[in-house]
Amino acid sequence: MPDTFGPFAPGPARLVVLISGSGTNLQALLEAAEDPAYGAEVVAVGADRPGTGGIERAEAKGVATFTCRVADHSDRTAWDAALTAQVAAHQPDLIISAGFLKLVGPVFLDRFAGVYLNTHNALLPSFPGMHGPRDALNYGVKVTGATLFVVDAGVDTGAIVAQVAVPVRDDDDEASLTERVKTAERQQLVETVGRMVREGWTATDRRVRIP
Repeated sequence: MPDTFGPFAPGPARLVVLISGSGTNLQALLEAAEDPAYGAEVVAVGADRPGTGGIERAEAKGVATFTCRVADHSDRTAWDAALTAQVAAHQPDLIISAGFLKLVGPVFLDRFAGVYLNTHNALLPSFPGMHGPRDALNYGVKVTGATLFVVDAGVDTGAIVAQVAVPVRDDDDEASLTERVKTAERQQLVETVGRMVREGWTATDRRVRIP
């Protein structure tokens, strides 16, 4: 039997967004959530380091924030448990990694199985890891893009929710391609999360379907 999630009406779905940097994807979600018809609200933003732009964006919108540093815990297992507890305290329906540069552990994945999403700047399974646009350019592909997927224990290996293609131009360098991928990535993230919370989704093995 497939795992079934949502929809979350009549109230808005509760989103917790995890970030490590400036929070441009977070900003797109915050702006989308200002429309009641979107179907979700960002109830908390968490970071793995203090002083990030993403935390500042959240605080400017009056959204609750928290920081959970690996260095403040005895090991990664303790950090994983602490992060899980901090996220769970906000009772999320869906958790979004929006540039969160830490791999969560088994406690987090068990607690939030099927509802932890990440976005990657390439068309997975091609070019996983930190440098999707650079790797796509170096390989010489003509099309790359962005992938939204359900996080599992691997590195960018989870079930794919949505993908968007971005052509690689002959005059592209890493900076220009990265910027165009980011634009497509933000739009896909906002649109797909909105559909998921309003319509629900099912997951069977590696197939994720939104009605």
